[in-house]
Amino acid sequence: MGSADSKLNFRKAVIQLTTKTQPVEATDNAFWDQFWADTATSVQDVFALVPAAEIRAVREESPSNLATLCYKAVEKLVQGAEGGCHSEKEKQVVLNCSRLLTRVLPYIFEDPDWRGFFWSTVPGAGRGGQGEEEDENARPLAESLLLAIADLLFCPDFTVQNHRRNDVDSAEDVHSLDSCEYIWEAGVGFAHSPQPNYIHDMNRHALPLFTSLLNTVCAYDPVGYGIPYNHLLFSDYREPLVEEAAQVLIVTLDHDSATSTSPTVDGTTTGTVMDDADPPGPENLFVNYLSRIHREEDFQFILKGIARLLSNPLLQTYLPNSTKKIQFHQELLVLFWKLCDFNKKFLFFVLKSSDVLDILVPILYFLNDARADQSRVGLMHIGVFILLLLSGERNFGVRLNKPYSVRVPMDIPVFTGTHADLLIVVFHKIITSGHQRLQPLFDCLLTIVVNVSPYLKSLSMVTANKLLHLLEAFSTTWFLFSASQNHHLVFFLLEVFNNIIQYQFDGNSNLVYAIIRKRGVFHQLANLPTDPPSIHKALQRRRRTPEPLSRAGSQEGASMEGSRPAAPAEPGTLKTSLVATPGIDKLTEKSQVSEDGTLRSLEPESQQNSAEGSPSEGEPNQTWREQRRLSNASASGQWSPTSDWILSWKSKLPLQTIMRLLQVLVPQVEKICIDKGLTDESEILRFLQHGTLVGLLPVPHPILIRKYQANSGTAMWFRTYMWGVIYLRNVDPPIWYDTDVKLFEIQRV
Repeated sequence: MGSADSKLNFRKAVIQLTTKTQPVEATDNAFWDQFWADTATSVQDVFALVPAAEIRAVREESPSNLATLCYKAVEKLVQGAEGGCHSEKEKQVVLNCSRLLTRVLPYIFEDPDWRGFFWSTVPGAGRGGQGEEEDENARPLAESLLLAIADLLFCPDFTVQNHRRNDVDSAEDVHSLDSCEYIWEAGVGFAHSPQPNYIHDMNRHALPLFTSLLNTVCAYDPVGYGIPYNHLLFSDYREPLVEEAAQVLIVTLDHDSATSTSPTVDGTTTGTVMDDADPPGPENLFVNYLSRIHREEDFQFILKGIARLLSNPLLQTYLPNSTKKIQFHQELLVLFWKLCDFNKKFLFFVLKSSDVLDILVPILYFLNDARADQSRVGLMHIGVFILLLLSGERNFGVRLNKPYSVRVPMDIPVFTGTHADLLIVVFHKIITSGHQRLQPLFDCLLTIVVNVSPYLKSLSMVTANKLLHLLEAFSTTWFLFSASQNHHLVFFLLEVFNNIIQYQFDGNSNLVYAIIRKRGVFHQLANLPTDPPSIHKALQRRRRTPEPLSRAGSQEGASMEGSRPAAPAEPGTLKTSLVATPGIDKLTEKSQVSEDGTLRSLEPESQQNSAEGSPSEGEPNQTWREQRRLSNASASGQWSPTSDWILSWKSKLPLQTIMRLLQVLVPQVEKICIDKGLTDESEILRFLQHGTLVGLLPVPHPILIRKYQANSGTAMWFRTYMWGVIYLRNVDPPIWYDTDVKLFEIQRV
């Protein structure tokens, strides 16, 4: 009965607020206390009892009352933080105010006239607490709110356990607490506390809050002791906290490096690295702390935690649905990206051992699973971006040679091989059976394969056939001529073959055999027609072939046992729009591998060629520039290839090494087949395994690696994607639903 009365009283207070035309004085505590002092409302109650239309009505018709409601709610949070929330009533008031502000805030920020409201000052809220200096030291409402929340997050006997003997019973004691003693979860820590570098107590909770959020995420184990169906028997109070912690953490790490100091990556000290220099802009302390983590045990804790959680949806048990499956893998991928981007020592630690494969396999699983689902395009992009970042490091390519034996059920052909085979087979599946909106990712996918190709010791026959099938599909004349960028894909694949032939010939007899079997594809490329009638004929064929890629030449074979086909999104599924990503030439910079294994960045002038085709040719001619200018028309069907355009890149096709290989090996293979009457490919493979091309091939070309480089385009993409994920994941309560969000559009599939 009490609960029903409480809700009724709360609803009456809301109606009073929306119907009052005269401003209510801030001193009228009897009126304002109805919203938080006399009620016990859940967050779901608050969202149900405070409709969006009424918040907007108060904002438009009684703005002073809405402003006073926010002032008073923040004031109650500040009082709760200063008093320490000892009584149950004080705790209830704090929770009620938090829920009410959560409901109201999005509607304040959707109106441009209200944007500055939270940065206005509160009467009597001076930083020093002295009224005379109020004008100079007055604290903005947002600052008061954030400080109060930070205090409350480390409030003994309320949000954290009190492990002191004496009760904290005065405001002075609350402010003297060292919140580092109350970090929520063991894990990442510093050898000694960093020197304070803040004004007064402004940021005293930044470090403990950062470590609390990070440790809460990385220490979480959804499976626990592994008792089947335990998630159905007991409610898991940790999971909502871990999800919120992951979301808050990635938001606090959203940092535009162009506007402030770059994070340090030396990691050798916990003191500030640039003590003498004045930073040009506001420093993001969370990014700073993240960049300074350097202890191996901390890296191990973070990596193991993220790998455990990313692998959770892949867990297979004999009892169906017997283990808990988490849903916040997209937030984890954003967090992993931030860790690698802001802390290079962490990136190198990840690549130092085979532990990187514990991140790779879940990412490939998500990519394969989401390839047919238009609502998960963002997930596809971030997975590919992470692999692009990793592929820029030699160690990643080397680690891929580890045999793949985990056997996560995926809708891909069965193969026996390495993690490199898994990566290429999944990429082939994405390219040949993903939906149309993934086409902009093809460049990225093949760039990853190019980056790792010089280090791949032995590809399986399944994988070799997949690579040749891609070349066959991409080198058909109708595909090459139907868009201005399509020939890049052929250049990437030829570079893959050249890298493997020149640097890993000995162990790759399967690929060499596949190249020999499909030699006609290479001869067709060498003799690509450039005359107008042939171009016209090829484009006519395109109009009769709606499929972007033929799968006829790909031997699919049986999919893995226990796998489900990738399913499209359910009709009506919500998704958020994403900004376009930069092209591969803007996304990466070229580096050349020196003889000692170090990378040497190539001059920008020599990098302009990523559009021209060959990675090592010079500036394109004027005709090519003109055709590129017209390339934007290709999407609308207006692209018109010319003979000059085809000649400009056909002459640069890197076919010399492959043609030489075919010239040497094809006669030998044919002779063996005739002499021995062979029809079994195993004998030919045995011959190729023991063959050599030393001294017969052209001089090995330098290895080129295309390393991811940060740019404003991807920074904006990540920001849009991150907030889109958070928007869609917060449906209970629906914090931003039906508010006027500007960053993206909400669409239905």
